[in-house]
Amino acid sequence: MTDRPLTLMAVHAHPDDEATGTGGVLARYAAEGIRTVLVTCTDGGCGDGPGGVKPGAPGHDPVAVARMRRDELEASCEVLKISDLEMLDYADSGMAGWPSNDAPGSFWRTPVEEGAARLAELMRHYRPDVVVTYDENGFYGHPDHIQAHRITMAALKLTGLTGLTPKVYWTTVPHSQMARFGEVMREFADDMPEPDPEEAAALAEIGLPDDEITTWVDTTPYSDQKYDALAAHASQGENIFFLRMGKERFAELMGTETFLRVQDPTNAPTPETDLFAGLR
Repeated sequence: MTDRPLTLMAVHAHPDDEATGTGGVLARYAAEGIRTVLVTCTDGGCGDGPGGVKPGAPGHDPVAVARMRRDELEASCEVLKISDLEMLDYADSGMAGWPSNDAPGSFWRTPVEEGAARLAELMRHYRPDVVVTYDENGFYGHPDHIQAHRITMAALKLTGLTGLTPKVYWTTVPHSQMARFGEVMREFADDMPEPDPEEAAALAEIGLPDDEITTWVDTTPYSDQKYDALAAHASQGENIFFLRMGKERFAELMGTETFLRVQDPTNAPTPETDLFAGLR
């Protein structure tokens, strides 16, 4: 035991990602006195601009969007009581197949070893006990999410050589909940068409079978904070479906956050209900 506080580090791709998949655990563990560190890899410049102007449309200014999203991210961090925000400030690569994927300075084009070296420095500084990021497919195939996964796992290898071996988790969703998401989305979006068979099959592959999920964390008491953190990203509200359902339904649907544990020096038994099981 040391005097150093237990520390959670979440590595995310864009402003607003911190709230969607990990807002509950960030708020919960901050309330429990754990230091929470958020690393956001890109500037979010491929998000919607003021008035909902889409990337690539006339009047969309990625630099101005990035400034706006930085302010929103700081507001979200305040809501979630995140201890430390670190931004790597790579250019947002946009969705898969966009020209911005290959733009100079984009996160997707950044050599993994470069991003990993920068992240490893942050890991050495904060010495996290738990690290959370995405799986190999970036949860749903977004280039920046995939790259965040790659640099995180590479950084862990670098720091592991010097004795830093935290518990490591990938965000995921149980298949049963993905089915529920589809039902609720159709409930709150009357104009939403039924997905075609190919799209439906792709959606069904997101997440994991329920019995493969190692970690189920109840964050229901922090659902209002998670909702408010999402709402802090007001410029992207059109794209944040969950804000349509109100706080009560949001808590019902989003009150548990789930993860796949991929590294654990404590060998805590699974399934577990606490990212810090075995550490306290």
